[in-house]
Formats: sequence, structure tokens, C-alpha cells
Amino acid sequence: MEGNGSNVLLGVTGSVAAIKAVELVSCLMQSNFNVKVVATTNACRFFEKSQIGVPVYTDADEYACWKNRGDPVFHVQLRDWADIFLIAPLSANTLAKIAGGFCDNLLTCIARAWHFDETTNHRRKVGIFAPAMNTSMWENPLTSSQPAHLQWSSHSSPKFQRLQYSL
Repeated sequence: MEGNGSNVLLGVTGSVAAIKAVELVSCLMQSNFNVKVVATTNACRFFEKSQIGVPVYTDADEYACWKNRGDPVFHVQLRDWADIFLIAPLSANTLAKIAGGFCDNLLTCIARAWHFDETTNHRRKVGIFAPAMNTSMWENPLTSSQPAHLQWSSHSSPKFQRLQYSL
């Protein structure tokens, strides 16, 4: 897949599959995508930010540029920059948060602010979710109901497919 200079915002969550973040960023860049990374606190346990090679943003960055009312909102700026929001890996915890409408960190705030609906005044955005958890967690009845909650609009329904990826 060729990126043709599209902007990919890679969301990395606290799954052990986060160890593949460096490799994933490299693959995206080799395919001509511009990449920025948003990592949850737990995701940062699996890699060094300096290894990624592109900007890596965390919760601390959400308020670093915000001092007064009317100042730019960082998660909105990232949303506006990106054409594609790829959350890989999407942990069980973050899947549950997004499905439940929680926005308690930078990544979930971006997900909540993301434009999926073609009827808005904003350009069409793509959301791609790559769940990564052990089989018991994936097959749990609580988890099985959550992907359906991520179908935000009738025009765009994120599709879930279990991908086998060897660590």
C-alpha cells in the first residue's frame, strides 16, 4: 500500500504487541506515509521513544501548549493533521475505553474527536483498529460486544478482523 504522502497518526496502546511500534513506523514511512505517534503511558513500557524516529506524543503533551481559554487543543490539532488514525496495537483496555466513550488520555481524546461521518464539513477520515490481546481476552463476552460500538456512522464502519501477527 502506497501512502502518497498521507498523514498517519499511529496510536500505540499498552499491549505487548507495542514492541512492534518501531517496525510499524518504519514500514509506514517506507510506504511514503508521514507518521506521528501517540502512545499511552503503558505503551511506553515496551519501547524507547527515541527509537521510533518520528514525533511521539503522550498525555503530558496534551496540556503542554494549553495555558489559557482559546489556546489550541492538542488532540484536535493532531486529529486535524491526520488523514488516517491507526491504533495498533489496540489493547483490551483501550478498546473498552473507546467503546464506552471514555476520553481520559490523549489517544482516547483523539478517538472521541475523530471525524468518521461524511456528512460533516470536515474531510473524510479513516480509522483503522488492530486489536491485540490474548485469545482469552479477545473471546471474552465483554470484548466481543465492544467492536460493534466502534461503528460511529452509517457511512463508515470500522471493520474488525483478527490478524495473526507473530511476536
